[in-house]
Amino acid sequence: MSENELSSIIIGAAIEVHTQLGPGLLESIYETCLYHELKEIGLKVERQVEVPLIYKNLFLETGLKLDLIVEDKVIIELKAVKEICDVHLAQTLTYLKLTNLKLGLLINFNETRLKHGLRRVVYNI
Repeated sequence: MSENELSSIIIGAAIEVHTQLGPGLLESIYETCLYHELKEIGLKVERQVEVPLIYKNLFLETGLKLDLIVEDKVIIELKAVKEICDVHLAQTLTYLKLTNLKLGLLINFNETRLKHGLRRVVYNI
């Protein structure tokens, strides 16, 4: 399945979670629910995936963790904030760079309509 096909499925699952819960909860709650929603669909999903950082050929354990990775192809960075900022986009792009993945979805659940909190982030390898 391509990244674009996965992103459509992920967005549909995120909309379902948002429809059921609405805005105003903690990010960790949305993460747990989206994880279960995607697993129920039958996708391979990993939570809180630790990403090693290699700096000048030195392997560093930094505790850097990604919210969700779907099918080893799409990173999902979840937020529950007033609005998405440039730093959130930069964070997602950096995660893509560190993992050599192409597509990330930045999803802010603290929106009245989830479509206003969705951002696709593409890293051209």
